[in-house]
Amino acid sequence: MKHINKLFLLTVIICFCCLYAKSQTVAAPAAVKKTAVKLPVAGKTPVSIIDTFFKKIKSDGTSPAIDYLFNTNKMFNNVAQINLLKIKLDSLQRSVGQYVGHELIAQKSAGTSLVFYSYLAKFTVQPIRFTFMFYKAQTDWVLYRFKYDDQMDLELEEAGKINNKRAQ
Repeated sequence: MKHINKLFLLTVIICFCCLYAKSQTVAAPAAVKKTAVKLPVAGKTPVSIIDTFFKKIKSDGTSPAIDYLFNTNKMFNNVAQINLLKIKLDSLQRSVGQYVGHELIAQKSAGTSLVFYSYLAKFTVQPIRFTFMFYKAQTDWVLYRFKYDDQMDLELEEAGKINNKRAQ
């Protein structure tokens, strides 16, 4: 008798669990699109911020371009670090020559509020890669991360090697 009560109780619990699970509606996952993020028409978009950054490099130099870029986010208020970045970038530009243009290398997004852009900046002596990440918490896009480097040629060379596991 004790065994039958446990079995009955277990059966009732399983039935209630099944009924509860069936009553829950599960939304089908949205299809993930591989297209570019649609940005709002009003206000500055990441691309317009980046274009202005490169225009300022061409017309005014790297320091005003860095000031413009970092002014998009009030959280970047470490003046000493920003000045150090400007000094390093100014020094680098003296060795790579005059800015002559830029090309988009890659664009990625994580949802509609976090975007990444990688650009090849063309200088007369050698290219520099600039990477920008922008975040939009509510309505305005702000700079989230910024990096630059001159290692693209090494990465490209490594990708071209026969034994490179990543080469397809």
